[in-house]
Amino acid sequence: MATVDATGLEVRHVSTHYRIRRAQGDARRTHHSRRWPKVTVAAHTHSHLILGVALGEGPTNDAPDFAPALRQAAALLPLDTVLADAAYDTEAHHRLCHEDFGIPHVVIALNPRGSGRRWPRTPCRRALRRAFPKTLYRQRWHAESVFSRHKRRLGSALREHTPPSRAREIALRFLTHNLMILCWGLAKGFNRASTTEYDRVRQTARRPAGIIPAGLCRLLSYSVVLCRFLANR
Repeated sequence: MATVDATGLEVRHVSTHYRIRRAQGDARRTHHSRRWPKVTVAAHTHSHLILGVALGEGPTNDAPDFAPALRQAAALLPLDTVLADAAYDTEAHHRLCHEDFGIPHVVIALNPRGSGRRWPRTPCRRALRRAFPKTLYRQRWHAESVFSRHKRRLGSALREHTPPSRAREIALRFLTHNLMILCWGLAKGFNRASTTEYDRVRQTARRPAGIIPAGLCRLLSYSVVLCRFLANR
């Protein structure tokens, strides 16, 4: 299962909240909205590994970055479910997942778009309107957890100034993010928010064969491939 979402990174170490409050306290200062690096991520919900990344600038529409990020993730791991919020609600994304990537379950929150229609016209969106899997969609919180972990561990501000150098820095950040999780997995058995899975792996890790989970080395190679892809952009 993978979840797709976007987040922004700071171009300065001074937070936006501080700049706004400082401008409010001084009439001579004004706050100007700046464009900021935006990152769309396809994250693995069970391990919080980052499988796909699309780079852009915000504030912009999130929908165009759905396909590039998910295409990387689908090429690396077989996925059975994709979760995304209403910013990615298009029939084209449903068809892309079903027809091109072979993903059977696609749960994207419906965006009413202010049209006033009770039922969507397209078949996939109409099927979600008929029976929306709320319990499954609640797993989308893993995307926010991935962003929170990434920014808490590595910070939210970039040091580089030009777009190519920022792309390389973001690639290094996500490679470091994945390596940190994989190194933790080598010591603990696996990294997952589900306590049931963690307890199961922790019990099997007592045996020598269970110390390194299957596929861990392959995910490490995926992280290196992801880094190379972003560095060449």
